[in-house]
Amino acid sequence: MDAPLDFELDVLILGGGCAGLWLLDDLRRVGLRALLLEPNELGSGQTAAAQGILHGGLKYSLAGLLSTSARMVREMPQLWEAAIAGTIQPELSAMRSRAAWCALWRGASLKSWTSMLGAVAALQVKPVELAEPDIPPLLRGCPRPVYRLAERVIDPLSLLEALTQRNRGLVWKVDAPGDLSLKRDAILVRRRKANVQVRLQSRWIVLAAGEGNARLREQLGLSAEIMQRRPLRVALVRGELPPLNGHCVEGAKTRVTITSDVDRAGRMVWQLGGQVTEDGVTMDADEFLQHAQRELAAVLPGFRAEGLEWAEFSVNRAERSTSSGLMPGDVQIVRDGNVLTCWPTKLVMAPLLSRRVIELLELPPGGDATEWQHRIAALAWPSPAVAQPPWERELAWKNVS
Repeated sequence: MDAPLDFELDVLILGGGCAGLWLLDDLRRVGLRALLLEPNELGSGQTAAAQGILHGGLKYSLAGLLSTSARMVREMPQLWEAAIAGTIQPELSAMRSRAAWCALWRGASLKSWTSMLGAVAALQVKPVELAEPDIPPLLRGCPRPVYRLAERVIDPLSLLEALTQRNRGLVWKVDAPGDLSLKRDAILVRRRKANVQVRLQSRWIVLAAGEGNARLREQLGLSAEIMQRRPLRVALVRGELPPLNGHCVEGAKTRVTITSDVDRAGRMVWQLGGQVTEDGVTMDADEFLQHAQRELAAVLPGFRAEGLEWAEFSVNRAERSTSSGLMPGDVQIVRDGNVLTCWPTKLVMAPLLSRRVIELLELPPGGDATEWQHRIAALAWPSPAVAQPPWERELAWKNVS
């Protein structure tokens, strides 16, 4: 192996999901020398499993209270819309949207009605009641009103593709665990096939690897106990289905959240979120899929399961630990010297996390980093591939009776 090449950085980011890539883009645009390392596929953890809804605070306001989460998240959809329109940076017009809005409907109980009214009142951008001809066919048997909610649904993986393209040469693949040696004062990265190793000296190290933050903290001699994992079990259903994106409110929860996309074979696929994903954690696979089918039949009076295929997978939500074990109400950043460990809490809050990290870095805006970027690009270091959506993985699809 050749002697290491030395590079000085302002910020080294570990983790190639939405949070890490958004931060990389922000840092590059203010002239700071930033680089991102990822050992797996980009977004292979929580980003690939995300439904891609740019939440405006509905699900956090169902108790009729403007919770911390709701206050933090309700400004985010407008920021994302501006980026999609190209009026602010990062310019995300290349990102694919699955739907421009979500439907919002309720269960039959009085509690569902009062909870939805309270949540709607707390939203900054109010939902619009749909006229009868505009209600999606599967929702025409649901209690009225049915709303149009200004929550865009994006393809999270196309977001990662767009951000990676904007930052060519600054997103590096680490081929094997042994090819990355982590120390706070110097990080050694090897590329064995090319007989190259690079020593990176960075003023700041940002951990943005979701569940992988625990392992990275241990490698840096830090405690991993500050992180919690909250498991989810996610159901997928594919076949002759219409496109549908939206939330059914039942009491103080979103009973089921549905997002839809088309797979490589041209089949419509629904991904189910909401309370059903938490209910399924204690069930076996068959029991969970039967439960998911019953939930869809309950919230969609016109739903028919004949001829459809079902699959399930598990994912952990990784966050900073809370005393209650519940989701934190804000983005989370823990500072240990020159190491920042970060969790955005929700995909939609990645821009807010990036802003908070940059405030903590205490670095003045950089100058012209073009020459430094040319030196980095000259190494032609390979970038990791973007992960596939869950329904394109090897899952056990089955009929559910």
